Amino acid sequence: MGARLDLSGAVLRKLATHPRFMEADTVLMYNSLPDEVETRDFVIYWSMRKCVLLPVVKGSELELRRYIPEKGFTVGAYGVLEPNGEAFTDYASIDLAVIPGVAFDQEGNRLGRGKGYYDRLLNKMNHPSLYKLGICFDFQKVEHVPTEEHDVPMDEVL
Repeated sequence: MGARLDLSGAVLRKLATHPRFMEADTVLMYNSLPDEVETRDFVIYWSMRKCVLLPVVKGSELELRRYIPEKGFTVGAYGVLEPNGEAFTDYASIDLAVIPGVAFDQEGNRLGRGKGYYDRLLNKMNHPSLYKLGICFDFQKVEHVPTEEHDVPMDEVL
């Protein structure tokens, strides 16, 4: 866990100083699984400064909710902490989407976990000003990720 936290800290420092993150008012983040960049403390810290949205698994879709510290988390699907509260559907107001992945390639293509949750969500919330930023560890960058028609590439990968 210590090495993962150290590696996560390096990635999150880059994210916190990224111009798109600094300018964003509303950011889609995620609460991490054990093999992803650890985001929980980052989410808690930034939720007091920005509108931070987190996904909640609802059947085969992801519903977005604003994380409000006072409302806390509930353990949801796959053991991920999900925010309590109302659904957020004003997709056009989201400035930045920070997306995890199993692997990313140079073109911003993302390999997820095979269920298509994020691709469906990103296709729903796609608007011209949304910036899609994948975050991962260096060892998750690969030469090529196979893609399908519905896959949504990232604008950048940190």
